[in-house]
Amino acid sequence: MTDELFDGVRAGSRTHIARAITLVESTRPDHRERARALLTELTAYTGSAVRVGISGVPGAGKSTFINAMGTRLIDAGHKVAVVAVDPSSRRTGGSILGDRTRMGELSASDQAFVRPSPSGRHLGGVARATRESMLVLEAAGFDVVIVETVGVGQNEIAVSEMVDTFLLLTLARAGDQLQGIKRGILELADVIAVNKADGDGEMAAKGAAKDLTSAMRLMLPGADVRRPQVLTCSSLTGTGLDDVWAAVLEHRAHLESEGSLEVRRAQQQQDWMWALIDAHLTDAVRAAPSVKEQRAAIESAVRSGELSAVDAASRILDAFGH
Repeated sequence: MTDELFDGVRAGSRTHIARAITLVESTRPDHRERARALLTELTAYTGSAVRVGISGVPGAGKSTFINAMGTRLIDAGHKVAVVAVDPSSRRTGGSILGDRTRMGELSASDQAFVRPSPSGRHLGGVARATRESMLVLEAAGFDVVIVETVGVGQNEIAVSEMVDTFLLLTLARAGDQLQGIKRGILELADVIAVNKADGDGEMAAKGAAKDLTSAMRLMLPGADVRRPQVLTCSSLTGTGLDDVWAAVLEHRAHLESEGSLEVRRAQQQQDWMWALIDAHLTDAVRAAPSVKEQRAAIESAVRSGELSAVDAASRILDAFGH
């Protein structure tokens, strides 16, 4: 079965790509083992794609931007894959998975693959198997891999640990342009694009870009400090999209020229290792029979206030250790 998936993914079969991603997203132990074997085979065929993370303030039009940018890249001869991470319900595990409807043109292309992926319990809007999905897509021949994250916040550092370039999409707002953007995500950004720079919003977008450029000078002072490019664009008209992509490629070229792309990806591999260990240990604790016996009672005691979260965690870990 693994050999069949490997051959299908390498041949670019959409059916096999979808099945392979479903496999790596699974939490079943037997599926995880098969996924590990598959990824071990596929890894040799990965590493050459341009990996871009895209996040942005609410209403910035991330999915519409990706649809416009992706179709433009396809017209230029690229194969584009998108992993669109949707927020999942903490109660039901359900996910909105609405990005695909906002990427209709891109989804319909034979040269694109759009994969909605529920974020589950994991903070930062990055699903547990996002890294694995990216490898599957790279091995299938997609030379541009985009990860769209849930929103804006400190936890977006998760996506910056798996891509080459982190693109922050924002827009001109009434009042303080910087009000909705946390310092943490500005520090992560490699490229900043002010979207919806069309019609009556064009001048406001240019003003917002000027404000953000000034803000970056204050945050990153010094003549020799490399600051993210701040540009304007319109997903509706296509204006500025080529400039944004050129900025993404320029950033990646800079990393390559100074040898830090290889260093960044090596660090990402180490971060991935620990993320896998953390996830495995969490699943192991939850699945342990000794924990299952006490879990309901301990959770009930925490909810009622009879037991603090600190003491409850100690009891869970003690139960796991016996």
